[in-house]
Amino acid sequence: MSQALQIQDSIEPVSFKLYDADFAAFSQKLGDSYARWGFAAISDHGLDQARIDAALDQMKRFFALPEETKLKYKLPIAGQRGYTPFGVETAKGHTHYDLKEFWHVGRDLPAGHRFRDHMPDNIWPDAELPEFREKVQWLYQALDAMGLKVLQAISVYLDLPRDFFADKVDVGNSILRLLHYPPVPQDGPHIRAGAHEDINVITLLLGAEEAGLEVKDHDGRWIAINPPAGSLVCNIGDMLQRLVNHRLPSTTHRVVNPAPERRGFPRYSTPFFLHFNSDYLIKTLPSCIDADHPDRYPEPITADDYLKERLREIKLA
Repeated sequence: MSQALQIQDSIEPVSFKLYDADFAAFSQKLGDSYARWGFAAISDHGLDQARIDAALDQMKRFFALPEETKLKYKLPIAGQRGYTPFGVETAKGHTHYDLKEFWHVGRDLPAGHRFRDHMPDNIWPDAELPEFREKVQWLYQALDAMGLKVLQAISVYLDLPRDFFADKVDVGNSILRLLHYPPVPQDGPHIRAGAHEDINVITLLLGAEEAGLEVKDHDGRWIAINPPAGSLVCNIGDMLQRLVNHRLPSTTHRVVNPAPERRGFPRYSTPFFLHFNSDYLIKTLPSCIDADHPDRYPEPITADDYLKERLREIKLA
């Protein structure tokens, strides 16, 4: 069992009420948390809890369906839409697969859009769960909108224009992942999610009911993330770390298996992986390069090429 410290002793949640009341303070507090931890907790996020609960209820109903029913929604498109079954995703560099299954929802694009070759239509379990589409789409849109506001704060923290990211993520290949970690009946080599860094720009995560999320501090200690109820956890991904030359770190994190007394309980969570537009060229920002911080990434790469490279590493492509 992990002997992680408790992150609430180190990370102070930032109230989203500051976004309107004192945006400069909101940006500074959020940015300082990212610079130190790569993670931040946002309290008072203002998202409709009743609608969040309705989406979570639909998610739980889906994962309770028979395996053969769920497998009808597994598509051969690198796991970016529909259902990915238990025992597939494996963290980069790991031998043992993660103990999880999940459902992916992506951005809806109009006919003829230039990204439709790699961002196909979503699929939906309408026959089994006629309310799933509406309730889960709301959650996607709510987290997408919140992500833009978080990026505004990050922009100002980095001395960039407040709307710097707006036209770089407006049709991004962003994914809402509905995650189910089944009960863990016994010890073994697999854990719920092996140590990894997120691929994308930022990740927004509504609080999971069961503990387990941990981040790795600078000194190698694992620190448990247990934010106050009703908080939104948000972390920096590798794409943003690369763009800003590690001024904001993409921190290694994992989801450990439960304590013996909680082994019979599943864990659910809903990370939203916010991505750049596929054709955006991730090229180190000049303002993040100086004599003490030379460019770590002199060769730029498009967001889509970077994503494909990383998906192959975790066995989702």
